[in-house]
Amino acid sequence: MAPVVRALAGHPDEFRSVVCVTGQHREMLDRVLELFEIVPDHDLAVMRPDQTLTDVTTAVLRGLEPVVAGERPDWLLVQGDTTTAIAGALAAYYQRVAVAHVEAGLRTGDKYRPFPEEVNRKLVSAIADLHLAPTTRAAENLRAEGIPDERVVVTGNTVIDAIRHVGALPYDPAGTELAALPADKRIVLVTAHRRETFGRGIEEICAGLRELAEGREDVHLVYAVHPNPNIAGPVHRLLAGVPNLTLLAPLDYRPMVWLLRRSSLVITDSGGLQEEAPGLGKPVLVVRDTTERPEGVEAGTVRLVGADRARIVAEAARLLDDPAAYDAMARSVNPYGDGHAAGRIVAALRSRT
Repeated sequence: MAPVVRALAGHPDEFRSVVCVTGQHREMLDRVLELFEIVPDHDLAVMRPDQTLTDVTTAVLRGLEPVVAGERPDWLLVQGDTTTAIAGALAAYYQRVAVAHVEAGLRTGDKYRPFPEEVNRKLVSAIADLHLAPTTRAAENLRAEGIPDERVVVTGNTVIDAIRHVGALPYDPAGTELAALPADKRIVLVTAHRRETFGRGIEEICAGLRELAEGREDVHLVYAVHPNPNIAGPVHRLLAGVPNLTLLAPLDYRPMVWLLRRSSLVITDSGGLQEEAPGLGKPVLVVRDTTERPEGVEAGTVRLVGADRARIVAEAARLLDDPAAYDAMARSVNPYGDGHAAGRIVAALRSRT
């Protein structure tokens, strides 16, 4: 959402943008806000240890009620598929405030994959008055669900705006853990954090990563580990001390973009990385069985491998050992936009305000 906030700030005579954050994952949030020079007007600070989805949903909904009532916005913008998105849309609806959904229309067709994101998106779509779809496919999904064409606008994805903005900023890894990465090996960037990965899934992923790291001397795996104990616990138990593998705390966005540029290959269950990595010519292996971003699969920039040890190892080895296979993925066209999505979102709001 940061590029949208910045784009709205560029039109002070037309818009007054009010930023509300829920305060989840405090350290990660604060660093991103600092990077994009965004000062929130409201901070709900809802994060508590061991919260359930019900806890987060009710805390966000309760916290947003007085914010929406006090600001009385013409539009409330929510982004993506988070609990914040559905709670924000619902809080606006309860007070008859129009909702615009950034990154609307992504679907897998399976309400439990990803969980709870698939249903979050569909529920926001039922409430939203303006659907800002990142791709033509996403727009088609919305129209197939009965959303009127005049309420759907294809904008591209703002994640491409963000990575281009940050990629143009200088970054020196000296003095950080990234400076210690071997210069003579290909880097494989790894992230995994989704709820459907908890349990057996993350153990299978770790087994595949361990086999890949121990079986090859030409690569070094870098895993930025999400703080959720359902992920961090098994990852550190199964992968700590493995040669050719570095476990890092979650990275700020700027070093993450630097690491992504430095990497040869990405192994992830992240939605954002499925879009960001192809923009930098990096093949992506997705450790999920389905994706709400099929455009990447169709374009050849992304391949689904599931949380399956053998497939993870085999597909990574194929890309690392076969230059033709690697180039076919690395040189495919990124289907997620041209870096000007935020401007199109502002134009869509302008035409409806």
